[in-house]
Amino acid sequence: MPRLTVVIPAYNAAEYLHRALEPLVAFSDAHPGVVEVIVVDDGSRDGTGALADAYAVRAPGAIRVIHQDNAGHGGAINAGVAAASGRYLKVLDADDWLDPTALTVVLGELARRDAHGGIDLLVTDFTHVRDGRGDRVVRFDSVFPAGGVIGWDDTSRFARRQYLMMHAVILRTAVLRRAQLRLPEHTFYVDSLFVLTALAHTRRIVYLPVSLYRYVIGREGQSVEADTMLRRIDQQLFVTRRALRLLPYPQEVASGAVPARLYAAMMHYVEALCVVTSATLSRGGTPAHLAKRQEFWADVRAESPWLHARLRRTLFGASSNLPGRAGSRVTTLAYHAARRVAGFS
Repeated sequence: MPRLTVVIPAYNAAEYLHRALEPLVAFSDAHPGVVEVIVVDDGSRDGTGALADAYAVRAPGAIRVIHQDNAGHGGAINAGVAAASGRYLKVLDADDWLDPTALTVVLGELARRDAHGGIDLLVTDFTHVRDGRGDRVVRFDSVFPAGGVIGWDDTSRFARRQYLMMHAVILRTAVLRRAQLRLPEHTFYVDSLFVLTALAHTRRIVYLPVSLYRYVIGREGQSVEADTMLRRIDQQLFVTRRALRLLPYPQEVASGAVPARLYAAMMHYVEALCVVTSATLSRGGTPAHLAKRQEFWADVRAESPWLHARLRRTLFGASSNLPGRAGSRVTTLAYHAARRVAGFS
């Protein structure tokens, strides 16, 4: 059984898929049988499928390719998770890559932990690769103590720029299956649902202070580009509403069924989603956008009054829905801050 499955959802990615695959092929040549790579060609209309097949021929023991009709990012991840045979699983977007040196450290750590019962979650740092602006590393050393297996009660508070985005996590494959992960198809921005669904089932954690994932920001046409997000705001609204429903109830925390620090980590993430969604609608500024924003907050208040109150008490939550001209200016500032915080820029 491979130690790690790397799932690469790929749609019209022929221009940059080699960037994701080359380091993994080199690693597999040096360490055969340790990493399984599954490329999911999600109905691409360019040379993505042919390129992936060529890599599979070049590294038949390491790379598998699934060709499917287009099902969107979530559908491609679903297919990769279903086909995975590795003990642990990492999702890698086709325009990003993993650092080979850090990957060696990560796999050594997973092997050591498997010798003593395994873990549910491995957290690593990741690097924003920002065109023309210099790279920025997102570190978690102030949240997770390094050096051993910990639980959520051993963690500290997340800072504003610290979010357990999909780039930061490696999950035990059995955890994903126990969580019955099934992401919405034909929908962007489902990474948050992947993380939140899985986090609720994690208890044994290891943090490694190495930057494994290289996350490219600033590519033209990227789904998190500001104007693209505004065009797809209905999908962002859909995902944010789904994320809200994944939060545990306070009673589960009070009873001890859900660790308080796990709840805080999930709330921290969902708060950022709410702010980005609300502030994107504010940035749109049309009567239709503002009506959707008002409806969104009304839905949150109706479904979970405690959650609405919690979100509106925070600086970002309050500033993302202020009325009037002055409120609009504050909302614009909150929008740009939220995008930086949530890793969208």
